[in-house]
Amino acid sequence: MKIDRDYIHGYTDKETIRLENQANCLNDLLHYDSVFPENSLILEAGCGVGAQTKIVASKNPNSKFISIDISEDSLNKARALIQSLNIDNVEFQVGDIFDLQFPDEYFDHIFICFVLEHLATPIEALKSLKRVLKKGGSITIIEGDHGSAYFYPYSHYAQLAINAQITLQLNIGGNALIGRQLYPLLTESGYKNCKVSPRMVYVDSSKPKFVEGFIKNTFIAMIEGIGEKAINSLIIDEDSFDKGVQDLYRTTQADGTFCYTFFKGTGYNI
Repeated sequence: MKIDRDYIHGYTDKETIRLENQANCLNDLLHYDSVFPENSLILEAGCGVGAQTKIVASKNPNSKFISIDISEDSLNKARALIQSLNIDNVEFQVGDIFDLQFPDEYFDHIFICFVLEHLATPIEALKSLKRVLKKGGSITIIEGDHGSAYFYPYSHYAQLAINAQITLQLNIGGNALIGRQLYPLLTESGYKNCKVSPRMVYVDSSKPKFVEGFIKNTFIAMIEGIGEKAINSLIIDEDSFDKGVQDLYRTTQADGTFCYTFFKGTGYNI
């Protein structure tokens, strides 16, 4: 297996809640166009706890999804979530993106969200996925890019805390800056007619839903979640990290602002 199993954010209940908050908050921004032709068979590669599954499956009720993940614990949470919402067009399977147990050209479309950032060899993963994609079929990828985070008031310590996550992820074989790389990753993996759409989140106090849902419950929660690992790895000292988190919370006050960009890429197997 070539996928890194040490998921940087961990498999805690707190992380599950963060992923749910992220998905709910960003639904309209990321998924207004996550619609596939009816009666499609779609592979969701790396479904995790089902936070994105519930959104894309609901938007495509007349298509079938096979959602795979390498973590059985995550799959159990995803299955319970989907059942609780009475969504009936998803089948969950344990699966490894690098060792897919499907025939060639099996799926009409592939959807993969917030997965490539955790892989040491994303091109190899994309080539593996391309094997099971039908001719003329599409792949849709969504990733963030931590280098796109900027905020007011600016804080050197807040930037250090964000950089600590970038470095920690790099040290275990991931890439927290992968969003900007989607187009070359798709083209180098052999996909054609590739396009990338940047999706910026801009938040100020006039958008209280995003202050809570994105800045606090998604982004800062993510940074807080890697603090112990980053400090223990000597990437950042505890005082600097704590000051950085404190300064990130400062951006949620009435005069604060926060920006972050996600990237959504598509390509075709032609």
